[in-house]
Amino acid sequence: MSGPIEIRPGGLSSPEVVELLQEHLDEMAQHSPPESSHALDIGGLRAPDVTFWSAWEESTLVGCGALKELDATHGEIKSMRTALSHRRRGVAAFLLEYIMDEARRRGYQRLSLETGSMEAFAPARAFYERFGFEYCAPFSDYVTDPNSVFMTRSLGDWMRR
Repeated sequence: MSGPIEIRPGGLSSPEVVELLQEHLDEMAQHSPPESSHALDIGGLRAPDVTFWSAWEESTLVGCGALKELDATHGEIKSMRTALSHRRRGVAAFLLEYIMDEARRRGYQRLSLETGSMEAFAPARAFYERFGFEYCAPFSDYVTDPNSVFMTRSLGDWMRR
């Protein structure tokens, strides 16, 4: 990162955010059949149980992420995306730590996510493993799907690095 990252709540009407989310949905569609694609569109990200953040480096959008409340103690990471021009610069780690801190502030004891099982998603799976996420059974409304991988971690033992 060349400068400090600012996490801003919302931003779903920003053209840059809309473009980044469309890039995210397009990439998911390339690798996942429609019935196995669980990425939220803008309408889904506006749901009352979802909080969305955009990450900016000065006036440049560098990433985004969201937290969906599953219940009073369990949250789900949604729509984590780093802008192509900012990959491998720590943006995703910064966003994930921010989301995990927010989940802990809310009193969540567990944070989970769904990602793809295909090779294209291997970097995402490795990233979450580095942050202590472990593979688990489907949670919430998910069902077993050969194209999906489910991961979870307890927040009780998380310490910011």
